Amino acid sequence: LAVALGQIGNFLAYTAVPTVLVTPLGALGVPFGSILASYLLKEKLNILGKLGCLLSCAGSVVLIIHSPKSESVTTQAELEEKLTNPVFVGYLCIVLLMLLLLIFWIAPAHGPTNIMVYISICSLLGSFTVPSTKGIGLAAQDIFHNNPSSQRALYLCLVLLAVLGCSIIIQFRYINKALECFDSSVFGAIYYVVFTTLVLLASAILFREWSNVGVVDFLGMACGFTTVSIGIVLIQVFKEFNFNIGDLNKPNMKTD
Repeated sequence: LAVALGQIGNFLAYTAVPTVLVTPLGALGVPFGSILASYLLKEKLNILGKLGCLLSCAGSVVLIIHSPKSESVTTQAELEEKLTNPVFVGYLCIVLLMLLLLIFWIAPAHGPTNIMVYISICSLLGSFTVPSTKGIGLAAQDIFHNNPSSQRALYLCLVLLAVLGCSIIIQFRYINKALECFDSSVFGAIYYVVFTTLVLLASAILFREWSNVGVVDFLGMACGFTTVSIGIVLIQVFKEFNFNIGDLNKPNMKTD
């Protein structure tokens, strides 16, 4: 139920605010989940985990402050124009070629031994997942209107739903494969960084949300995303380290 509610929340967020803001902020579930687990489930949260939670929240605040203040695509006509843009079509062709290469040639041979293979597949599929989710929200606005564009909106929505469904199914398959072979904490941390980076690239090419972002805001968002990523790594990768603030007060015994 929690996962379903989370996905519904993400869908609503993608239709309301720029993708460049929603996707990085999805990482906030990690520090909040860690804090709740430490209080409700009595799981241990070491000093590095607490620092990671602080960095994730601080980086998220920076992202919110410097994010684009308005949408670049707000209608179905604008969405169709963006989807047929030669630059975006060329990008999708490159992504498809890389996915075919990874799925059919590289993954069978190197997937179980190289964590970046499965992460790359799942992250590249994000180039379809997030833009499709946002596109469905835009197209759905015209489906129930009595105008000539409602039929086209319905067809566009169905196509995007099919693309979204296929990409999610393939992602789940390779996420499960990765979790069978690698530590979930390491996978989660690296996956967040790579997935978010590729999703932001795809959204930048399709929706051009960065076109209204100045140099200062761009640097601010880059610093915010970097801070969030470091926080996620500290929470996920180092959560098993038996280290707390009390260890800093222990005298350092040196022997000659």
